[in-house]
Amino acid sequence: MIQLLAPTHWKDYELIDCGDFEKLERFGNVILIRPEPQAVWKKTLSEQEWKKTANITFRGRSATSGEWVKKNQSIPDRWHVEYKNNEVAIKLRLGLTSFKHVGVFPEQAVNWDFISSSIKKFKTPQPKVLNLFAYTGAASLIANAAGAETTHVDSIKQVVTWANENQELSGLKNTRWMVEDALKFVKKELKRGKKYNGIILDPPAYGHGPNGEKWKLEDHIQEMMQDVVQLLDEKEHFLILNTYSLGFSSVIVENLIRTSFPQVKNLETGELYLQATAGIKLPLGVFGKFCNV
Repeated sequence: MIQLLAPTHWKDYELIDCGDFEKLERFGNVILIRPEPQAVWKKTLSEQEWKKTANITFRGRSATSGEWVKKNQSIPDRWHVEYKNNEVAIKLRLGLTSFKHVGVFPEQAVNWDFISSSIKKFKTPQPKVLNLFAYTGAASLIANAAGAETTHVDSIKQVVTWANENQELSGLKNTRWMVEDALKFVKKELKRGKKYNGIILDPPAYGHGPNGEKWKLEDHIQEMMQDVVQLLDEKEHFLILNTYSLGFSSVIVENLIRTSFPQVKNLETGELYLQATAGIKLPLGVFGKFCNV
C-alpha cells in the first residue's frame, strides 16, 4: 500500500498556499514566497492575499540563483525555528541563500519522527546512525537527540558548518562531521567493517563531491543502495531512502530497496507532501523506509 504522509504537528512551519509555480510558507514568524516547480496548478488565494501576507519574496535571476526582496529591511537574513515531537526537540538556524533554499526541507519532518521513534525502540544502548547527503543536519540532530551516535556526511564544507551551528543551537554535541563524497565514504566504511543501526539517504538528483566527484541519481543510486545495506546491523536497524526527483516514483524506490536487500521486513513506501492551510496538497518527493527491531 503506497502511503501519503505529511507533517502534522510542526508549529513553527506552515504551508499557507501554493500554485503557479510558487509557494507561500511561514517559518517561525517569517513568511516567504519561493519558487516551486511542482506547483503546476492555480493558486487558491488571490495575488493580493499573497502579497499582503508575505514578508520576503524570492526573485529568480537564473535556474540556480536569485535575490530576496524584503517588504521591510528590518527583517533579518537569519532566524531560528524549533522542531519538537513526542521524543525529541531541536532548533535550526534558517537563512536566506542565493539559491532559494533556507536551510531545511519541511516535509522531512515525517522522516524525523520515524528516526526518533525507531531509535527509541532499539535495545542497543547507543545505536549508530549514518546520515548521507545530510545537508544542514536536522535528521542528524534528531538521531543525536534520540540517543544515537551519529555520523553526518555531506560534500559541502559550508553546509556541514551550518549543521554544526544547528547542533550548538540545539544544545547537542558529539556528532561526527564528515566532508566527503557519500559513495566514497560508504565504500571506505565497508572496508573498515563498520556497521550502523540506522542509515538515512536523501540524495539529490545531481551533485558533486568535494573533489569533483559526480553524482547523478539514476546512474549511482543502485550502486549506493547495494553498498549501504551491507553496513546495516543484522539485528536492529532502520533505513530511509528519500528522493526528490520528478522522474522517480515510490514504486522505483520500492524496487531499489527490495532488489538491494531481499530480506527486508516492514517496508513502507509512499509520497511526502505538505498540506496547505488553503486546502491544496504539495507533493515533495517519494520515500521507502523500514525498521527491524
